[in-house]
Amino acid sequence: MFVYDTRNQEEEKMRKNVKKVIAPLLAAAMALSCTVCVSAAEDETIKLTVWGAEEDQNLLKELTDKFQEKYTDQKFDIQIGVESESTAKDTILTDVEAGADVYAFADDQLPDLVKAGALLKLDDYAEALQLADTTLDDVKAANVEGAIDAATIDGSLYAFPRAADNGYFLYYDSSVISEEDAANWDSLLEAADKAGKKVGMTLASGWYNASFFYGAGFTTGLNDDGTTTMDWNGTSADGYTGVDVVKGMLDIASNPAFMAVADGDLSNQLASGNLAACVSGTWDAITAQDVFGDGYAATKLPTFTVGDAQVQQGSVAGYKYVGVNGYSENSGWAVLLAEYLTNEESQQMFFDQRESGPSNKNVAASDSVQENVALAALAAQSEYAQAQKVGGKYWDPAKTFGELIAQGTLSADDDNGIQEALDNLVEGATASVE
Repeated sequence: MFVYDTRNQEEEKMRKNVKKVIAPLLAAAMALSCTVCVSAAEDETIKLTVWGAEEDQNLLKELTDKFQEKYTDQKFDIQIGVESESTAKDTILTDVEAGADVYAFADDQLPDLVKAGALLKLDDYAEALQLADTTLDDVKAANVEGAIDAATIDGSLYAFPRAADNGYFLYYDSSVISEEDAANWDSLLEAADKAGKKVGMTLASGWYNASFFYGAGFTTGLNDDGTTTMDWNGTSADGYTGVDVVKGMLDIASNPAFMAVADGDLSNQLASGNLAACVSGTWDAITAQDVFGDGYAATKLPTFTVGDAQVQQGSVAGYKYVGVNGYSENSGWAVLLAEYLTNEESQQMFFDQRESGPSNKNVAASDSVQENVALAALAAQSEYAQAQKVGGKYWDPAKTFGELIAQGTLSADDDNGIQEALDNLVEGATASVE
């Protein structure tokens, strides 16, 4: 039987990667060491493509221009394209080699991108970072621990943190709902009902509905083979049963003041004026400000009832990253550009122009960030948030399960029916990867 030996292929790829790192370093070093070599370096144009969100295009142009000003001895051709962080993985994996050299993406996509070779292992590019007068240890120290942890696999960092705002919390109209009302779901819904308004949240999404289980001490995890670990159909480390968590969710969903909002439709429901409060993230800050006016307020998520206890609702701590394609032809320079787009100065600009929540500790500690209503609420919720690491089989069963809650298909007094639904959820979400 013929067995294909991949070692030579891997060694060749490694040699190519080393060359890609060393080439730009040598060019820069030569440019700095002698006047004659500056012209030689300028004659070589480094071509790079950057993908980012549509709303970030102007800022990315400004930042890439500043990057080129920093490295004036090198000539660049940098093209900027539109690609949402939420869809980056799907587009990149369609044809990794044709993908951008540098691109932004959300944290939940990282495992699949690494598996496909679509992200460089940054630990291998320490020499390139020397040109930026920084190290990976500096990057790790500058950003919040959660953002580093979520980008780390087997001890290696695969992307530069750019934002720590990919999470959710509670917006509310303080002219209708008091701070005390917003503290738990019972009083929140009661206050909204009195005002003839509703409280909106997406339940048919494993990103949102996991918040109830995480708050009660349940977990999800990602195995090396891409499968998900999940314990929602049992008893959590905090002593709560999955059945009791579901009963608490059903109690909320069945309230006449609750609105189960379809995934992606929250902004429209908020803009309609029907809501006095909603669970969402920083992307809805401007809409919430416009709708609630002087009553605009935000805080951590409420507590909810599990058995006889009030349990703080958890959430997903989401991060946004800038990574380098494993097939980049100019990977050394691509690493330098990705680092530049995510450094302290750039994260400050993302906040100033886009109200993006920084992962950089210094920017996050600034008065302007601390005084931002939405980001302050996100920070308050962060104590109860966690990175969500799950495999691809998780999402559809979690969505279906959330639909059962939203539609009232399950009954709060049917323990057996709830247990069966939880068992089906876990069975589907933890299925083997085909």
